[in-house]
Amino acid sequence: MIKRFKPAFNGGLTLLRKDANFLYHICCAVLVVLLGWYFNISMIEWLFLLIAIFGVLITEALNTAIEYAVDLTTKEYHIWAKYAKDVAAFSVLLASIFAVIVGSLIFIPKIF
Repeated sequence: MIKRFKPAFNGGLTLLRKDANFLYHICCAVLVVLLGWYFNISMIEWLFLLIAIFGVLITEALNTAIEYAVDLTTKEYHIWAKYAKDVAAFSVLLASIFAVIVGSLIFIPKIF
């Protein structure tokens, strides 16, 4: 059974080695979870917070996978390769904006 998860764990290690942003996102996620515990947020707030956190982590992982796939396809500059990487990066930006909005809606009223 554990053998089935080995490729997934290898992917996680590869992601941590290749993409410093992923580690940054994990650090931010840990901080946000600690804030959630400190402010004793509700179950619904936890749900939205976790959706936002995992949305960012998932899009960052997919972005890295797309970068690997594009780099495998061509080493030369190609406008479509640029477009693929730019769109993947934009998805991370959108997820991050969503996470900031969710975090702001939850924590700003509790801080003030």
